[in-house]
Amino acid sequence: MMRTALPLPTVLALALGGCSPADAPDAEGPTDLLSETASPEDCLLLVWSSQEERHAQFDRAHDFVDGGAISCATGTSASQFDAAIAALRDAARSGNKRRMLEEIGLPLLYIDAAGNRREIEDRAEVEAVFDEIFDPAMIALLQRLDLSQMSVAKDQGGFFTLGAVWLVVDRDGGRPRLMTVNRQALDDALESARDHAERNQGDRIPFD
Repeated sequence: MMRTALPLPTVLALALGGCSPADAPDAEGPTDLLSETASPEDCLLLVWSSQEERHAQFDRAHDFVDGGAISCATGTSASQFDAAIAALRDAARSGNKRRMLEEIGLPLLYIDAAGNRREIEDRAEVEAVFDEIFDPAMIALLQRLDLSQMSVAKDQGGFFTLGAVWLVVDRDGGRPRLMTVNRQALDDALESARDHAERNQGDRIPFD
C-alpha cells in the first residue's frame, strides 16, 4: 500500500488546539485575586483596572477558549495574549534569533524529548542552547500559533499542543511571555496526530 507523508505543517495543524496540558508550570499568578465564583465580566473589569490601554470589544469577544475564560484563568486579557502570540509567531517566521529571545521569559523551563527538565535563568544560556530548544519542529509550531487554538489552565497560563508551549503572565493585566518549551509534549502531540491520520487514511505516516 502506498504510504502518504503529510507535511509537518499539516501534522501540526492536527496537533494544535484544546488538549490536556503536559507539565503545567507551577505558578502563583495574578489570578489569586479572582475568586472561583467570579464572572468573566468581573474578571475582565479587574484586568482592565490594571491596564492603561483597554481593548474591551476584542477582549469580550475572545475571552473564552478551551479551559474557560482567559481573564479569569490568567489574570490578563485576550488582547494581551493575542499581542504576545503575534510577536512570537512573527519572530519564529522571521528566523531572527534576537527577536525570538525578546519574547522569552526567565527562568525558561525546557523539557527535552526524554522528559529531562531544565530551568534556564540566564538569557545568554538560552542563546547558547537555542538551536536545541527551538529545532525545526518547535519553530514550525510557533509559526502557526493562534489565539483561537489556545487553551488555559487556572493560575498557570495559556498553552498549545498538549503543553508544548506555555505563555505565562507575571502581573495583573500584563503581557504573557514564553515560559515553558516542552519537546516531549510536542512529540506526543505529533505522534497522536499521525495516529489519527493513519486511522483516517489507513496508511502509516513516516516520521522522516
